[in-house]
Amino acid sequence: MSRICELTGKGRQVGHNVSHANNKTKRVFLPNLQNVTLMSEVLEKSVKLRVSTHGLRSVEHVGGLDNWLMKTSDDSLSLRARRLKRDVRKALAGKQAAA
Repeated sequence: MSRICELTGKGRQVGHNVSHANNKTKRVFLPNLQNVTLMSEVLEKSVKLRVSTHGLRSVEHVGGLDNWLMKTSDDSLSLRARRLKRDVRKALAGKQAAA
């Protein structure tokens, strides 16, 4: 499974281990990914996603999963997140049409 955040698209970074003698060897910096269950208020269901801790803080800062999905471009979202965004958009359009 790839080590990429499903909401922010944050992935691995490549750098160097630098010794005291200034020898450089390749290494990988992995994002801190967590398996979380987020609640979608519009869809009234919970969704399991693999999200970085930075992405989780961003979702909480914006005001929830639904607001995050509506404000984020599709480029950084995973396939599952894009499908979820489409479902949220349909649900919001249905609620506005009913009102």
